[in-house]
Formats: sequence, C-alpha cells, structure tokens
Amino acid sequence: METNETENKVLESQETEKVQEVQESAAPEKQEEAGEGIFQDVIDILETMLVSVFVVLLLFTYVMRPVTVEGTSMVPTLQDSDRLLMYRMLYTPKNGDIVVVNNRQGHVLNGDQVVPSGYSLNECIIKRVIAVGGQTIDIDKEAQTVTLDGVVLDEPYINETVRTNDGAFRYPLTIPEGYVFVMGDNRNHSTDSRNEHVGLVPVEDVLGTTFFRYVSVETVETVDEKTGEITTKDKLTFDRIGFIG
Repeated sequence: METNETENKVLESQETEKVQEVQESAAPEKQEEAGEGIFQDVIDILETMLVSVFVVLLLFTYVMRPVTVEGTSMVPTLQDSDRLLMYRMLYTPKNGDIVVVNNRQGHVLNGDQVVPSGYSLNECIIKRVIAVGGQTIDIDKEAQTVTLDGVVLDEPYINETVRTNDGAFRYPLTIPEGYVFVMGDNRNHSTDSRNEHVGLVPVEDVLGTTFFRYVSVETVETVDEKTGEITTKDKLTFDRIGFIG
C-alpha cells in the first residue's frame, strides 16, 4: 500500500511539473503576441496620420487655402487682418464673387487690344468681380452709380457710392473675353480695375474665390490711467465667423 501511495504522489508531482512547464512556455508566447499587437496598433496609427497629412496637403494645395486680408479696400464686407478660406479648384470667376488676384501686371486697352499698362501693385489683392468677359460696365461718378449691361447695380455691400475714377478707361467699357473687371467694396479707397496698376484682370490671374471667414481681428484701445497714453492692440475674435459674399 505504501508503494502505491508513493507512486501516486510521484505521478501527481510529475503532472504538476508538466502543467507548470506548459504554463511557463505559454507565457512568452502571450507576451510575444501582445508585443506584436501593440506594434501593429502603432503601425495603424502612423498610417492613419500619414494619410490624414496627405489629404490635408492635397486639400490645401489644389482645393482651398487660407488667406489673410491686408488693408481696408473691402470694408465693410472684410476688415483688415480677417482670415478667410479661398476655394480654387476649377474655379471660374462670376459676378459678385470676392476673389484673390495675383496682380503681376496691370492691363489696359490700346484700341481694341489688351496691352500691359507697365504698372502693377506686384502683390495679391482681394476684390469683388463686377463684370466678366462680354459684359459692358459704365461708371458714372457724377450720378455715383455703376451700370452693368444697362442696369444700375444694386450694391448693398459697398461702403459708399463711387465718386472716383482713376482714369484707366473711358466708359462705357465692354470687357474683353478672358478678362474680368474688379472693384473694392470701399469704392473711394480702393486701387482696382479703375486704376492702370490693376486694370483688366486676366482670368488666369484669379487665384480663387473667398467664401468663409474663420477668424477676424478686433482693435482694442487701452488708456494708461497714470499717463493717459492710448495704446492699441489687435485681438482675435470669432464674432464674425461665417460665409461671406
């Protein structure tokens, strides 16, 4: 009987050792599987980030891009330092659109031919499209009206009626195909198609149309109580966020 009991204990001991060996051999495999899982998760995250960056770069290269307004020629519609989104992909200028123009060279008329004026602002400007190719525009500074194809424009977006003519053209003026005529909403404080520095804008120089304001800037004045000195500071504000037109 004692021999049988001893044999049973030996068998039980051997079985326990086998179970322990199995558990010990399984532990590294689980750790290895866990490591592979974490590595795969990292790879997936990196792939997602790379795809996201690629999509964003593609979006801002070919579809839209942020632009910042400089100056007051588009007041009251746009304020100095407004941040806008510009749509550019397959864009064709239309009446009333607010566009960004790469002003590399002004263009005027010599008879029926469009020729370089010899002047430019040599910078990107933001203006509103008033007339496109084939349309006839008439600017009457005495009546303070802008007429397009015989109809006086209703322009609720302007700061004040037009009282200036910079002499680039005689009116009425028919816009040649492939060109647009642009003006700032702040009509009497805007260098635009009325001026030979801008003149007729080739369609290919229109970079795109702005459609959304995502940040604007508010100028805040503070007065020093001791010295009475007034200082100004620009503060970003989101009060005027929204679509523009």
